[in-house]
Amino acid sequence: MKPLGGPQRVHLMDELRGALILYVVIYHLLYDLAVLFPVGIPWMFSPWMNRCRDILTGGLILISGISCNYSRNNLRRGLRTFALGLGLTVATGLIMPGQLIIFGILHFFGAMMMLYGLCQPALERIPAPVGAVGCGGLFFLTWPVYGGYLMLFGQRIYLPDFLYRQPLLFPLGFSCPGISSADYYPLMPWGFLFLAGAFLGRYVKAGALPELCYRRHLPVLGWLGRHTMAIYLMHQPVIFGVLTLLFAAGA
Repeated sequence: MKPLGGPQRVHLMDELRGALILYVVIYHLLYDLAVLFPVGIPWMFSPWMNRCRDILTGGLILISGISCNYSRNNLRRGLRTFALGLGLTVATGLIMPGQLIIFGILHFFGAMMMLYGLCQPALERIPAPVGAVGCGGLFFLTWPVYGGYLMLFGQRIYLPDFLYRQPLLFPLGFSCPGISSADYYPLMPWGFLFLAGAFLGRYVKAGALPELCYRRHLPVLGWLGRHTMAIYLMHQPVIFGVLTLLFAAGA
């Protein structure tokens, strides 16, 4: 347990977030090599690689939900993050229309921060264990929503087809013909994982974690974890620029 007093920074969470943003950078490096440059990476989109991506990104989403408990204004933070997502949509549409991002991770984080900020008084009335377990269950229930169904105790519950013909429902997780996003993190199922993290974050903020979680272990990862937004915004232009120069020089 951490010492008594105000909420302390959870350095281990910073370091985990730093490790996860490092994974994001490496993943996008491999993605650019496989998709935008003539480098064959046959395992890039294999089932196991997709599963690793989902697990690691899920960790980043869970930690982001936990972090909502430390924000002084989630609504304002969400508006700013969503605006960055919209900027990314415009940038990809102008520069790389084939890699257009309509509702990516920044849109998702912005939307969930705003939703949490608006609903925080009501959510705080729900006991943390009930909220965390309930949202965890809803996450697994809605995991296959993009494929047209829910999964309840191993049984498929198929959803009406009309839900998948509405472009405005695309951010919720309902795929729609003619709409695709190079980076896609819809509110279902990922929003429930975010909210599960928000409920668990009450314990983190209250100091219920072992004391080692509040100590520094790898300062470099901690620094990366405290600057994830800047790294996320800058890493793709840097990677693309460096690869373009390298391949142009080797041509």
